[in-house]
Amino acid sequence: MLKVYCYNKCSTCRKALKWLDDHSISYDLIDIKADHPDEKSLREYYAMSGLPLKRFFNTSGIPYRELGLSKKLPEMSEDEQFALLASDGMLVKRPMLIGDGFVLTGFKEDEWEAKLR
Repeated sequence: MLKVYCYNKCSTCRKALKWLDDHSISYDLIDIKADHPDEKSLREYYAMSGLPLKRFFNTSGIPYRELGLSKKLPEMSEDEQFALLASDGMLVKRPMLIGDGFVLTGFKEDEWEAKLR
C-alpha cells in the first residue's frame, strides 16, 4: 500500500490526491504536520529515493525561510539535516509518496505516472 504524506492546506497535495483518486490508486494518507516522519524513516526514504537530501526540504515553506536554511544547509552535516527534518513536518517536501522500493517528493504528474501506471 502506498503512503502519502500531505498537508491538507497545500494545493499541490490536494492535486496529488485528486490524481491518485482519479486513477483509482489506493493509498494511506498521513498528515505531515501532525504525524511527520521520524529521523529513522527519513533516512530510509532518502536511501530509497536516490535523491539529494536537499530535495526532502520544503524550500518554499515559511519555516525554511524563517530559519534561513538556504544559507545554513550547505554548512550542516547530514546528521544535522536529518535531525532538523525530523523536528518539523512543515520542513519536509510534500506531498511525499512512499511506495514499494521508491520515494517521490513533490508532485510532478509525469514522475508519478511513470512510477504508478
